[in-house]
This record gives sequence, C-alpha cells and structure tokens, in this order.
Amino acid sequence: MEEIFTIAAVWLGLAVVSTVIAYHLKISIALIEICVGIAAAAVANHFFGQNALGSDLDWLRFLAASAAVLLTFLAGAELDPNVISSKKKEVLVVGFIGFLAPFLGCAALARFILHWSAQASLLAGIALSTTSMAVVYAVMLETGFNMTEFGKGVLGACFINDLGTVIALGLIFAPFTYKTFVFVGVSVIVLGSFPFVTSYLTRTYGNRTAAIRAKWVVLVLFGLGALALWSGSEAVLPAYIAGMLIAEFAAKEEHWIKRMRTLTIGFLTPFYFLRAGTLVSVPALISAPVVFLLLFGGKVISKIFGLYPVIGRFRKERKEKWYYTLMMSTGLTFGTISALYGLSRGIISQQQYSYLVAAVIASAVIPTMIASFAFTPHHLLPERKAGRIMVTEYGIDEE
Repeated sequence: MEEIFTIAAVWLGLAVVSTVIAYHLKISIALIEICVGIAAAAVANHFFGQNALGSDLDWLRFLAASAAVLLTFLAGAELDPNVISSKKKEVLVVGFIGFLAPFLGCAALARFILHWSAQASLLAGIALSTTSMAVVYAVMLETGFNMTEFGKGVLGACFINDLGTVIALGLIFAPFTYKTFVFVGVSVIVLGSFPFVTSYLTRTYGNRTAAIRAKWVVLVLFGLGALALWSGSEAVLPAYIAGMLIAEFAAKEEHWIKRMRTLTIGFLTPFYFLRAGTLVSVPALISAPVVFLLLFGGKVISKIFGLYPVIGRFRKERKEKWYYTLMMSTGLTFGTISALYGLSRGIISQQQYSYLVAAVIASAVIPTMIASFAFTPHHLLPERKAGRIMVTEYGIDEE
C-alpha cells in the first residue's frame, strides 16, 4: 500500500502543477496534463528506469479508464435532445466525414508512403480517424461552450465520428460473435430502462447523504463497460449513450451533475490525461521523427480538407468554422485504444504503436492550442463575469 499511495501522491502532485501552469498560460488543463505527463515520464524513465511512474499498474489504468468512462458519460449528459434533433443533419454529416476522410487518407499514407502492411495501414487509418470526446468535452466545459448550441453540436459530431471508428474496428479486426449479440441485447434492455429507473431512485431515495444516484449511474456504466470489453467493444461507447438518455434528467438535477463533474474533473481525469502523456516514447520519436510527423500531418490535414468545406455549410463565420474543424481534428481515447488493440494482437509493432500514439496525442494538443489561441468564437460564449468565465457555474469546482 505504501507504494500505491506514493505513486498516487506523485501523480496528483503533477496534476496540481498542471493546474497552476494551465491557469497562468490560459490553456486547457487537459492539454497541460498531457504535456506534463510526457515530460515527467521522459525524466523519470531516464533517471529511474522504464515505467518509473507506474503508468501500466492495474489500479492506475483502472482510474484512467474510469475517468474516460465518466467524462464520456458527462459529455452525453450535456447534450440537449432538442438541440441535437434540430442539428441532426449537421451532426451526422460532420461526424461521418470526420471519420471517413482521415481513415482513408491515413490508411493510404501508411500503406503507400510508409510501406506498412495492409493490416497495419488499416489499423493506422482507424487509430487516426478518431476525435477525442474527452479532450473536446474538457475544453467545452472550461470555456462554457458546453452550455451553447454550438458546443452541443460539436459534441454530437464527435460522437458520430467515434462511432464510425468503433464500427470500423469491429468490422475489420473483430468479427461479430455471440458475445456481440449478448452485449447489444443486454445494453438495449439496460439502457432502455435506465432513465426510468434513475428517475424512480431519485424520487424515492434521492437527496440523501447516501448519494444513491451516483452509485446507480456508476454501477450501470461499469457494468456495461465490463460487458463491452468482454464482447470486444469499448467501455466508453455505452457510457456516451447512457449520458444522452438521461440528458433531460441531468438538466433538471443541476446540483447532482455538478458534483459528478467535480468528482471526475477533480480526481479522475488527471490520471487519464497524465497517463496519455506517459505513453509517448520520446526516444522512438527522436529516432524517426519523420514517421511521426507524416502520421500527425496526415491526420490533421485530412481532417481539415475533409471537414472545413463541410462545416462551412452549417457555420458561416470564419472563426466558428476553424474552431469546429480543429476541435474535430483532435484525438486521444479511441485513437490510443485502437493502437493498443493492434499492438496486443500483433497487427502493428511496438515502434509503429509509439508513432501512432504520439501522433494521436499530438493531435490532442496542437490543434486544440491553435483553436484556443487563434480561433475561439468569443461571441458564442456565455456571459463573462469579472473578465472570465465563472467555471464554478458549470461544476468544475465547488464553492
């Protein structure tokens, strides 16, 4: 236990440092945590040996996975069904193109320029086709865009994009089995009753110190997550759908959703974003930077060329189009999951895995920084108070 508490204290210390840096630089905390994770891992591995920070420890991986699940759930819970219904065409078209353009572009780049095998090239296309729901939602939450129809549309398009990634990974590399049908069947039953049971538990047992709503929601998320992993899918997929299904409930239970955000942002997400940074192998990048640059450039350029003209059909203001496009160009959760899937099954090598993960993480940082510094559509932001957005209104911190 001593070792566990020591490692946890180190990671939370890095999270505090990241928060201070993010405050002074006015950059999203998620991006700073990723960068701090990269730097901390490089230093620790150099002086104390490989994996000195314990990134692959089971308990730490569990905390990081829990953060991804709860962040994804909260992103779904932020969606206003009425807004999404009115933006159905935008969400479907932008999300589909956001998946297809980098999938085809990056698969072709890996196959014909880097001369990877056909299977490895397809895996690269899938890993680099993603959009990071976790990063986008964290940024939306910090800025206040999560409260606007613009931000809700971006989050909806992110979901469609990642849904395409999950389907492609399943169709190409994970053939459907009886486990898939069990997962789908159980999910339909559980998610179909989820809003009603949640409402009943709230009416009967809610507003008590026992916090039954939080326990019930986490039970459903973890239960379906375990079933998803057993079937060969991913735990974050049912989490987003679960969030969408109780979006109306969450809108009425504002204080409860704030507390869920505080738990997630304050405790769990540092392990997720810091760990994402520690997965980058700096020596591998130094040894062959051109491969990394090609993969990163292929992802971002194909996203931009595919999405910018399409988004222009729905958003006319220049900053809105670029901000939307760059947010959709990010990657993290499904990208690293897809790369790890390929590595564990021998589809790609350890070196190829490092290139892909580095490209995915770079896409989480660089496009978001550019969007934040140069293209933030301030005219769409909620009302500012004292020169800054009162982030406590959105539940990131409690007073």
